[in-house]
Amino acid sequence: MITVVGSINLDLIATVNRLPGPGETVPGSEFKSAPGGKGANQALAAARAGAQVRMVGAVGKDAFAGEAIAYLRDGGVDLSGVAEMHAATGIALILVGADGENMIAVVPGANGTVVPGDLAKAQFRKGDVVLLQHEIPLSTVDAALDTARQAGAVTLLNTAPFRAEAAGFVGKANYVIANETEFDLYAEALGLPAGERQERMRAFARRTGATVIVTLGGDGVLATTGDDLVHVDALNIKPVDTVGAGDTFCGYLAAGLAAKLDLKEALRRAAAAGSLACLKPGAQPSIPLAAEVDDAIKD
Repeated sequence: MITVVGSINLDLIATVNRLPGPGETVPGSEFKSAPGGKGANQALAAARAGAQVRMVGAVGKDAFAGEAIAYLRDGGVDLSGVAEMHAATGIALILVGADGENMIAVVPGANGTVVPGDLAKAQFRKGDVVLLQHEIPLSTVDAALDTARQAGAVTLLNTAPFRAEAAGFVGKANYVIANETEFDLYAEALGLPAGERQERMRAFARRTGATVIVTLGGDGVLATTGDDLVHVDALNIKPVDTVGAGDTFCGYLAAGLAAKLDLKEALRRAAAAGSLACLKPGAQPSIPLAAEVDDAIKD
């Protein structure tokens, strides 16, 4: 079982020719809405990878809630741990440029009501995989890491979005997943020795005992347990929309580890899935099925 404790949003997405600068208004060419939130995205990715998944989180009692969990319900994710709160369903406002790059503003809403007491719904057990991110209160993330460890579960923490106050507990996770920018920021916050990123990754892994995984966009993924470095290439693609690529990677990685794949193979499948997610617009609509990943890896 994979349990995802995290955010559930509805994404409001506008496509523009280029991303605006500060104070600038640019014309848009398209608008749509789609389910999102890093927690929900990762839960759906793990389910599409073939894993059994439980979601723990919260939505509002509003018109956005049904749409926000629609893909999760259709994907067979267990939603018994999702509460309905009087706060509004979380919203992400997303601008996507013609080159596929994006800018995102998140209004947490009900996600901010997910508290440590809700972890009883998670029912962590020995051998489970627990996947976490930073779009719910950090006290809940910290408590989930402790509770999961006590239960004998394996923990994956996606350290996004960057929040400096999380530096004190990120090392509790068995697997720490960050993009290049996030890792560099956490390295500074943790006072890791100056040097090349690879050496700082090794230093973090040796200090905490965690496996450190840094996603490199089109350059693939780099991971270390403190000794050897493992590099996995991304697929050679022309991105349409990078929204959700990192979440797809995390969900597929969790599914691979839950299926007892070795680290390099789990990273290879996750990197391929993240690449495929860049070929379609939106976060959850773009997450590939396991069969699509299999075909891409064969090619």
